[in-house]
Amino acid sequence: MSAKAEISAPLTGAALVIACIVLAITNFMVVLDTTIANVSVPHIAGGLGISSSQGTWVITSYAVAEAVSVPLTGWLAQRFGAVRTFAFGMIGFGVFSFLCGVSTTLGMLVACRVGQGLCGGPLMPLSQTLLLRIFPKEKHAQAMGIWAMTTVTAPILGPILGGVISDNWSWHWIFFINIPVALGCAAGAMFVLKRIETPTRSVPIDTIGLALMLLWISALQIMLDLGREHDWFSDPFILGLAIVAAVGFIAFIIWELTEDNPIVDLRVFRHRGFSAAVLTTSLAFGTFFSTIVIIPLWLQGAQGYTATWSGYVMAFMGVAAVFMSPIVAKMLGRFDARALVCFGVLWLGLTSLMRAAWPSDADFWTLSLPQLVQGFGMPFFFVAVTTLALGAVDPDETASAAGLMSFLRTMSAAIGTSIVTTSWDNSARVTQSDLVGSLNTAPVLDSMAGQGFSLEQTRQLISNLVEQQATAIATTHIFALAACIFAFAALVIWLAPRPRKDVDTSAAH
Repeated sequence: MSAKAEISAPLTGAALVIACIVLAITNFMVVLDTTIANVSVPHIAGGLGISSSQGTWVITSYAVAEAVSVPLTGWLAQRFGAVRTFAFGMIGFGVFSFLCGVSTTLGMLVACRVGQGLCGGPLMPLSQTLLLRIFPKEKHAQAMGIWAMTTVTAPILGPILGGVISDNWSWHWIFFINIPVALGCAAGAMFVLKRIETPTRSVPIDTIGLALMLLWISALQIMLDLGREHDWFSDPFILGLAIVAAVGFIAFIIWELTEDNPIVDLRVFRHRGFSAAVLTTSLAFGTFFSTIVIIPLWLQGAQGYTATWSGYVMAFMGVAAVFMSPIVAKMLGRFDARALVCFGVLWLGLTSLMRAAWPSDADFWTLSLPQLVQGFGMPFFFVAVTTLALGAVDPDETASAAGLMSFLRTMSAAIGTSIVTTSWDNSARVTQSDLVGSLNTAPVLDSMAGQGFSLEQTRQLISNLVEQQATAIATTHIFALAACIFAFAALVIWLAPRPRKDVDTSAAH
């Protein structure tokens, strides 16, 4: 690759418009796929003959694979070129989307979701990088505004689109719709973005670090997903996974701290501001993401909602966030970023408390209001914490810090989802057992018999009532716990020193 490509001029005219559309749609699609399956889990579980908790593997497998591939983005772009990596990532994303759609077993679907995540992980940061290359420097703020808007709006439309598709067609189409988009964007990238291709060079890759990372992350996630079904550590297989995850993690830390070209630069944790911001992000985002997985499961499993109406409930979350994002961006220059982050995380905790008060017979607007309120505070957390984290590191560490932050944020979502769905299911089972004992008594049975119900009808009514109440109580317990975690995360951010410099967040992804 010639040096000319490195200093190629930004695009203009129709080429700029087409390139911008291609990159914006790509980012939108990748972010969309993190939420589109949330409301479709019951449909997927029913179609494959599995439990809803097993159905969440479709979400966690994608998140883990995406997290693993993000640190490889820089190496792939340098080795093969940013545009080629982007185009082949899109093609791979489309191929695995097709394979997800035709999957007939849980194992096949999870494997294809892993492939989808591996291909999709680099697309989000690359779409951001390439947007900056096609626009002149004076319009970089506008370019990042376009990128941020697709990032914010995709989670709004994801639940609605997933619900409508699952209810009116089948869950397979939540994956099939990616295919024409992926192929069109890949073709657009090869034809329109070809002139801004980045130079390539042979760069070393930390193969041992990558292998160790894959080892401990895979072992940990499989342990979390399968633990409940295998009675946790009483099963030798789960115990073995735990040991592999622990040993692999320790070996990974040691190797990455001593490697000259680590795949994940852990040295940036020496900056107190970065460490505090990342810890806050991991706690808050992991809790936030896992709770938005639980809500559709509860609505469809116990409240009688369709996937479409579950999507409508969830979509309110993003409405206020769209309007508040540019406002919060302007506030960053006037207020302490730590205060903005603290306010945003506490706001998430407040909305969790609102949900903790949900009755089992809550109507649509009672369920939707906390989602709408939550959207107001989300940008205070999501926008400000990135600025705070990247502003705490040295300028030459910004890219590494951004990649590490993205990796941990995505991993926290996968791990949080596994832990919360298991806790939710266990809580519902315990509560159901307690309620059955209190309702299945002689006075209750006699009272129902006096109203003309047979013994079989009475037991069925009690069973239905107990299941509905048990899942409602378990759901409120989860949100009460989530509120406590948000409160703790909001305090952690004050461990960071006051930010003293501006930062270019274009490296964030």
